[in-house]
Amino acid sequence: MTYGESDRPEPGGSEARVAAKERARELRTQHKKQERRRRLTLQLSILGGSLVVLAVVAVTLITLNQAPDRGPLNMASDGIKIGADYKAVRTIGLKPEATPVASLTTTGDVIDIQLYVDYLCANCGTFEKNNVEQLRSWIESGAATVEIHPIALLTTKSAGTQYSLRAANAAACVAEYSPDSFFDFHDALFADQPEVGSEGLTDKQLIERATRAGVGNIAKVSTCIEKRRFSSWVQAATVRALNGPIANADIPAITTAPTVIVAGKQLVSTKTFDPQELAQAVIEASGEQFADEPTPAATPAPAP
Repeated sequence: MTYGESDRPEPGGSEARVAAKERARELRTQHKKQERRRRLTLQLSILGGSLVVLAVVAVTLITLNQAPDRGPLNMASDGIKIGADYKAVRTIGLKPEATPVASLTTTGDVIDIQLYVDYLCANCGTFEKNNVEQLRSWIESGAATVEIHPIALLTTKSAGTQYSLRAANAAACVAEYSPDSFFDFHDALFADQPEVGSEGLTDKQLIERATRAGVGNIAKVSTCIEKRRFSSWVQAATVRALNGPIANADIPAITTAPTVIVAGKQLVSTKTFDPQELAQAVIEASGEQFADEPTPAATPAPAP
């Protein structure tokens, strides 16, 4: 109830008391409305905060669910098999804890070679340096396949940077996105190889080596390297190699790196990893296959 100047009640009269009560009632009503609005605002704020928290949790769960739940493509055996023209055998990607699927043994006069390597391992670097040209000649001629298993035995030996793990993860990234470039990248990781105890290459340097090696899908490979997408798989594959069994081999498990297996038999080599030792093992394996073949077959020869 409101009044104009002409009809405002006189102070102290009955009308004044009625007007005062009316004004008090209006103030109480207004206060109640303000209080309801305040409570509603507070409730909405709390609800909004809860929704934000729920949204963050939901996004986190979605992110976790979208995180890699498998190992890299083309490494179902925990290794990648490189054949003629450096073409990699295509396979599905297995879950990190899944049992590896052994690669099919190559038929005919082609010799299968398996390599278990740690990219920080000095002996692995020596083997690569002394034998890479020979391996390349056999791959290019179709005389042999080379199945490379990156493992991380020296993860704690790189001044806290986990270089062995990161390098093996980088190799897995290349296997996933550019498998036919794998051998070149593998070789590039041993060029000017970091020393044990050093920090190793940074992720940026790993990406640079991939680029120089001609790796395709470099944007995806780079992201994979930076996010260490397959690090869990690398760790699991390393444990499997150490615990065994080792498929298509006469040894129960890996005890050192490099481990070289030629046609199912471990190569017992000197620490110099003389290429003639590997060549002799390949020739002997080829001779054994020749004895089982009804017709003569060509044998690989050492690279000049």
